[in-house]
Order: sequence, then structure tokens, then C-alpha cells
Amino acid sequence: MEKIAQRLDALREEMRREHLGAFIFPSTDPHNSEYTADHWKGREWISGFNGSAGTAVVTLHAAALWTDSRYFIAAAQQLEGTDYQLMRERVEGTPTIAEWLGKQLTDERDKMVNGQWSMVNGQCSEVGLFGMDSTANAVQQLTSELRQHGGLTLRTNFDPLQRIWTNRPPIPMRPIVPQPIEYAGEDTLSKLSRIRKALREQHADGMLMASLDDIAWTLNLRGSDVHCNPVFISYLLISTQSATLFVHEEKLTAEARQHLTASGVATAPYTAVTEGLRRYPEYNILADPDEISYSLMQIMVNGQGSSFNVQCSTFNVQRLSSPVPSMKAVKNDAEQRGFRQAMIRDGVALVRFLRWLKPAVEAGGQTEMSVDQKLTALRAEQPLYQGLSFDTIAGYQAHGAIVHYEATPETDVPLKPEGLLLLDSGAQYMDGTTDITRTIALGPVSDEQRRIYTLVLKGHIQLQMLKFPDGASGTQLDAVARRGLWKSGLNFMHGTGHGVGSYLNVHEGPHQIRMEYRPAPLHAGMTITDEPGIYLEGRFGVRIENVLLVQPYMETEFGRFLQFETLTLCPIDTTPVDVTLLTDNERTWLNDYHQMVFDRLSPHLDDSDRQWLYAATRPV
Repeated sequence: MEKIAQRLDALREEMRREHLGAFIFPSTDPHNSEYTADHWKGREWISGFNGSAGTAVVTLHAAALWTDSRYFIAAAQQLEGTDYQLMRERVEGTPTIAEWLGKQLTDERDKMVNGQWSMVNGQCSEVGLFGMDSTANAVQQLTSELRQHGGLTLRTNFDPLQRIWTNRPPIPMRPIVPQPIEYAGEDTLSKLSRIRKALREQHADGMLMASLDDIAWTLNLRGSDVHCNPVFISYLLISTQSATLFVHEEKLTAEARQHLTASGVATAPYTAVTEGLRRYPEYNILADPDEISYSLMQIMVNGQGSSFNVQCSTFNVQRLSSPVPSMKAVKNDAEQRGFRQAMIRDGVALVRFLRWLKPAVEAGGQTEMSVDQKLTALRAEQPLYQGLSFDTIAGYQAHGAIVHYEATPETDVPLKPEGLLLLDSGAQYMDGTTDITRTIALGPVSDEQRRIYTLVLKGHIQLQMLKFPDGASGTQLDAVARRGLWKSGLNFMHGTGHGVGSYLNVHEGPHQIRMEYRPAPLHAGMTITDEPGIYLEGRFGVRIENVLLVQPYMETEFGRFLQFETLTLCPIDTTPVDVTLLTDNERTWLNDYHQMVFDRLSPHLDDSDRQWLYAATRPV
């Protein structure tokens, strides 16, 4: 915690020099990424909190960090002993960032430091946020909220990390390679043509693309600049007749260069994106304000950014949603085929792991970290394996109640032949991305654990059995997975489901299944997870997750209806199930699922693994 105190001291010195009353550090990068390269992990560096979602806010005399329910327990542990106060988002009584800053800066405005006023002439009311690291919409909303709370103003052209983060990691320079057409299923020229057609329908001549997975999908290229995400740092500028990839060109392999040339895509240095905007040849450009950084949007809208010495040509900016995420979300036949093949290989690794797990725990010497290493090693043996799709969550007993727990040498605990192990993991294969959670009884479990496990399983099954109209949103489906939990006074605060990329990011939008309103419609061809869970702090957690594919169901006079195909192939532990709580339909679904798992995996297993799987998939 001494390092965090030293970093805060250095930051506050810069804030005084720049006459700033506060500075805000979001979790994002110039591409609005959920997971960022180390170069942009400034919020983690200044706070010590390493979760994927959170915002750190520092004033001259206080500090706070906002995060969601997935990280309440982990954040409380990581922030202990620092200046930071944990702010639990969506919990009654938690102030917004603007509300907290309004009160904090009003209180601090008259405080004295070493006998002198800390700020004069109201300069304490200016708040800093680097405009390249936040989207245009996020900055616009924050500006409005700050104005309402204490008349605070926002400054966006200063990045203190450039001065105080002396050992800041560089922007990664890892190789970029083509994604074979047999896995991509559609060539780049076709994708660019579809994008241009969608842009014309929105009266735009072109667009600036900043989202890294959208760029990778469009160009059929993959990289490894972001841990567990096969993307590369870049921008893509599309016009009616041309497309330019702004990237560190030394990262392009010969195959990638040849692929881009054949696809009619030019390249330019990553830092030349502002120059590219200056030379943009069209009149209209689409820029998604939830994707493009505030600083780049200012360059496009005003012709000049306050922190950039670039004068742009005059063009009309269409602040509209990008058409690419919805295109990417619907998987073509090759991508669907790739998902099914990847799930078989992943299922083989999981069966071998599960067969090993309980005897290994009974023999002693296994910990959360050792089972993570074992599962990773088994996956790495599979063809087309490219790495993990996210860091494995292996939480035993109380650690299972920490939604995004990641074991460290300091927290790692031994596993015993009793209680529950929550194991959330996934892998990247060249033909698909996997994401699976199983909660495993390592031995005897309590009546409470058995009841909670079964209620979560019921919600998991109910969602997968659902039939629903084409175009329904995930919010309309969410209650199905929660109904039985709500009846028992239980709930979980994370989403029930998220899209999954095709050898891309494990979290993919725009569709989701969650309580908060998400209007993105569900259509055939989309992949999405089903992962309800319950977490009892200090005791245990349960989550069960499969990846699903949205498929046609039937068409009637009332329109098209959809259903789910379960892609994940891995037995669900039935030893902690209270069968008396299952309906006949739920029991039938579970038995049918296990029969499918056995039928699809058994041809790929040796005799010992096949016998274990046969026992694990026996009907209940």
C-alpha cells in the first residue's frame, strides 16, 4: 500500500501544478475496450484495484473507487489500507461520481494546506479526465452531471500518467496474422461492402472505427496485444472507395500485409489517425459516440482538438451507432461450425480434467491455482488452441462468493474433499471461443449448498428451454432465469448472459441478457451465455454457465420464433442436485443434455475417460 500512497502523492503534486481539484481514471483505453493492454491500466496503477470494471477518482485530500457487484468483495480487499473509499455501484445510498465530487470539492475548497489555501479563485472546481481514454458520450454525460453538482467543469487535455508513471509499459508490438477464411466464413471485401451499404442507409459516406474486436472481425486479422483477447491496437477509417488501417506497421506479418493489399486496405502509422481524419475525402462520416474517444470526436466535430495540433477538413459527423457490432454478433455457417468443433475439443479437455479432479483433491496437495494450471495444460494439448479467453476463476468455498475472483499466491487455498469449487474458465481456439462455468462438489455438501445449487440449476435450465419471438431483447428474457431465485428471496447482480466472439473477445455485444434495459434484439445466429448464480459472502458461491446459439424455432401468423441450441459440451455435476426440486421438464432437459454431451464427446475419448463420462452423464 506504500506504493499507492507514493503514487497518490505524485498525482496530487501534478494536480496542484495544473490547478485541478480532482482527477478521474476510468478503466478504458482510446478504443473503449473492456480489457485493456497494460499501457492503459492507469486506474489499476493509481488504485491497486485490478478488476476489469471500475473508476478511480482522486481529490487533493480524498480518493474513491466505483465498481459493480462482481468486484465488491475483491475491491474491498485490494483497497484496504489505502486512501480509497469503496463505492458500490447500484447500491442504495452510493453517490454518483459527480455527486461525490460536488460535495468533496465544496468541502475541500476552503481547506488549508501548510497554512495556505489549497486552491484560489475557484480553481478547485476543475476536474481532470484525459479525453483520449473516455468516449464522447461518457464525457458529455459527465460534463452535464458535474455542472449540476457544484458547478464543476471538466478538463480533458491533460494526462498526468505521462509524467508520473515512469515505468509505464509501452504499447504492445505483437504480430498480426490473418484469420483463415475457413474459420472466418466471409472475406474482408464482402464485409467492407456490407458495412458501406449499412453506412449509406444511415446517410454516411464512411466511418471511423475504434473498437478493436470490430476491426479484427472486419479485416479477418487477429493479434495478441490484449491479454486473452486476440486483437491488435489500431483504428480503421472507411470511406466510399478506400479503407485505411492505422496501426504500428512493424507488427504486420508478410501474410497480413498481403491479405490487406488483396482486400484493398491501405496502412498508415497508428499515431497518424488524426492526419487521416484531416485528409478524409468525404462529406459525411459516422462516428459512434459510445466507441470514439472524446478527443477524436472533438477533432471531427470542431475541426481541431484542444490537445492536438491538427486542423481537419470540414465534414458532417453523424453521431450514430456503429453497424458493425450487430453484423459481427450474427455468426455465419463457418463460424457456427467452428464453435461446435471448438466445444468438442474444449469438452474433451474438461472431461479429462474432471476425471482427474476429485481423486487428486482426495490425495491432497491441490489448490485453486494448481487446478487452474492443470486445466490450462489440458486445454493447451488440443488442436487450434491459442490461449485462454479470460483468466480462470477457481474459487473454493468462500472464494466462490467473489464473483470475479482470481487466486494469487497470497490468497491461494488448499482444496479439501468437501464443499463446492466454482470454476469459470474458457479458451481461445482458431475456430471459436469458449466460456464455461461449473460448480463442482468435491465431497459432502451442506443442505444449504444443495438447495442453492439446485435453484441456480433450475434457472439455468429454464432459460435454455425458452421459446421467444425474433427480435426480443435479452432484458425481456432475463426474468426467466431469475424467477425461481426471486421466489426464494435470492438474486444476483451481474448479467445473466453476454455474447461471445468467434475467436474474438469472450464478452461481445451488443446483445445481453440482464435486468438492466438493453434494447439490442436477439436474432438467429447469435451466441450468448446462460450463467445465473448466487453468492453468499464468506460462505460459498454457485454459478452454472453454457454458451448458447440462437436458432429458428417456428414461424406462425404471429411471426418468427426462436430457441436456443446449447453449444457447451461438459457434464453438469449432479451430485449436489436436490432432484425433488426439479420439475419433470427440467429433469428431462438435464438428462437429454447429458445424453448429447456423451454422444458428441465419447468418440474423442479413450476408454477410461469414456467410462467416467458415462457415469457422469447417467440420467437423474
